[in-house]
Amino acid sequence: MNRLNERNIWLCTLRADGSPHLTPVWFVHLDGTFWIGSGARNVKVRNIERDPRVSLALEDGAAPMVAEGRARVHRGTLRQDVLTALATKYDGWDAAAEIEPFGARVLIEVPVARWLLHP
Repeated sequence: MNRLNERNIWLCTLRADGSPHLTPVWFVHLDGTFWIGSGARNVKVRNIERDPRVSLALEDGAAPMVAEGRARVHRGTLRQDVLTALATKYDGWDAAAEIEPFGARVLIEVPVARWLLHP
């Protein structure tokens, strides 16, 4: 089984005071990069815009996978290949459709800078 096809991944961002903000998110992994859909007003987006350092971890503790990278928030016209991959993985989910009260949709790009645990 390809672990990078699992349903959820945990995203850890840093709050302004340096404390961690950990949340499960839907994702796709394309060409060594994680992509996550979000609303522009979500805490994780604000955190990334202030400090792009993030960690990602897959849920299975028996074969953990943990990566680090520097995230980038994409606004406006979103990459169609990423939206298509998210829709395919999550049964037609439209990652570009705005959901109130979270604001306009964005894509978070996380290229893996370093794998900490990778089976």
